[in-house]
Amino acid sequence: MRAAWYESTGPASAVLRVGEMEDPQPGPGEVRIRVHASGINHGDVIKRQDWTGYGMAWPRVIPHSDGAGVIDAVGEGVPAALVGERVWCYDAQSYRPFGTAAGYVTVPAEKAVHLPDSVSFEQGACLGISGLTAHRALFMDGPLRDAWVLVTGATGAVGRSAVALARRGGARVIATVRRPGPVPGADHVLLADGTLPGRVKELTGGRGVDRVLEVAFGANADIDLEILAVGGVIAAYATDEARPAIPFWQLGYSNVTAHFLGSDDFPAAAKRAATEELSAAAAAADLVHPIARRYPLEDIAAAHEAVETGSAGGRIVVVPGL
Repeated sequence: MRAAWYESTGPASAVLRVGEMEDPQPGPGEVRIRVHASGINHGDVIKRQDWTGYGMAWPRVIPHSDGAGVIDAVGEGVPAALVGERVWCYDAQSYRPFGTAAGYVTVPAEKAVHLPDSVSFEQGACLGISGLTAHRALFMDGPLRDAWVLVTGATGAVGRSAVALARRGGARVIATVRRPGPVPGADHVLLADGTLPGRVKELTGGRGVDRVLEVAFGANADIDLEILAVGGVIAAYATDEARPAIPFWQLGYSNVTAHFLGSDDFPAAAKRAATEELSAAAAAADLVHPIARRYPLEDIAAAHEAVETGSAGGRIVVVPGL
């Protein structure tokens, strides 16, 4: 098969290679997917950059945890009837060396999720990490019916997923953006500027929001404190500062709960619940990711660089057959 890989960490153009590798074979409990689209997440980029300083756990890594395609082989213990099923997958390169930037990928059968016929492979390749993160952030503290939810960075991958899932869960959704523009599914769209706390209090009758899904915990902790209702929740999946200052006493007096989220280690039951809802949201067209650019496998370095700059205005996918 054709595959992209790296054997050392560093800049995309310096370390990413494309060539031939042996086709993977599914082990017990696994399926093999012929990859039609491979999604790129921020996490894929920072792993390749060794941003955390952990180094490489394997001598060769095929990047990307998210993808979509068709099951073409199954391992021992997996029903043969799954062959031919359209699926999207997640965690392909979570605690495993070989992800979806290749002609084929093998994953545990439970991480290959049925892809409705109405949903494209490219959309399916965008559901995984961002959708799982959004679902866990929103629902780990219970149902959202009639709750006020504020989603920061609402035009990003996690933010877009969160807006759609919160709306489907019956929440009243406030989306924040840096530039004016529509956010599908949001009840209110506000600029992320100094007027935000006052606008939120006005919309919520002075009580504040019940939950904040936070993309920049360090920068926004004080603002979150201003806009949260007593007993509210901050669910943070990213931060601008690795060691941010936390207004402990103010958060404590308001009985605020703070969650810090990393999708690789969400409980299995939470992931199952998320995948069911993500597939349903995609099938209903409640969750649609704008695809900014499509790259052939041979141009994977350029695809990674496009994700790094954040200037594409939508999702980046690699299409092995392009």
